[in-house]
Amino acid sequence: MDILHRFRNTRSGPSAETAEADVPQGESSPAPTVRQADPGSSAEFSRPVPVTRTSVAWAGVWAAALVSVALIVFMLQNTTPTQVSFLGLHGTLPLAVAMLIAMLSGILLTLVLGTARITQLRRLASRRRRQNR
Repeated sequence: MDILHRFRNTRSGPSAETAEADVPQGESSPAPTVRQADPGSSAEFSRPVPVTRTSVAWAGVWAAALVSVALIVFMLQNTTPTQVSFLGLHGTLPLAVAMLIAMLSGILLTLVLGTARITQLRRLASRRRRQNR
């Protein structure tokens, strides 16, 4: 029942605009009655739920699981053998495996370059901190 109170109008009856329009001229409209909230009913529900590390990890696990399922389906659907030549090496392997190797190579290259840049920025920041002392 507490959830229903949160979404109900705080006044019973017509809105303030309709109440004033129905009052004959020269008379004042009655003061609207405001219903007091039950202690602990809507105050608990109005606060946002905090984002925690556990909830972020849970979302990450779900995202990884969905990507893994999509990758497995992709690999099962692309099993046709493909001729591959790279730097003088020649061979045949399934299309999905060739694309997976290419994807992992791109990820590793990005990680190496990103790590080098982060290390460079950290060294620069520590030098500046030492100079400002």
